[in-house]
Amino acid sequence: HSAETSPSVVLENVKGCNAKYIQILLENVSRLAADEDFTVEMIPELNVAVATFLKSIDTKEFIKKCVQNKRAKKFNITARLLEVTRSIKAENIPDNISTDYLTVYFESAQNGGGPVADIQLFSDENSAIVTFCDHKGNA
Repeated sequence: HSAETSPSVVLENVKGCNAKYIQILLENVSRLAADEDFTVEMIPELNVAVATFLKSIDTKEFIKKCVQNKRAKKFNITARLLEVTRSIKAENIPDNISTDYLTVYFESAQNGGGPVADIQLFSDENSAIVTFCDHKGNA
């Protein structure tokens, strides 16, 4: 999907809203049915919800309607396209793991991976930033 036709929209400032509230809000805005036409994933640590559309919609028009919705305005909820990324953060990596091992792991089709362009290892945090050659391989 190009950024223009991304089927995922990020709703920000959703603190105090549960998934059901967001689903109903989106149903009202889009005239689509939750679960049948779109799914909602709450990410409380980031104070966001991600709506993924299961069919093609005009995301720019949808975002405009979201921002204009009076319930969304009441909570200061904003909406934007979910940008496509080529990098992920891997956490809880065991000590003494090499970047070669991580490359093999993240390039494994069994793990949903793909060709790896770069790995930055942060041994003090037991984490790594894995950058794929394209955005399809994000385990």
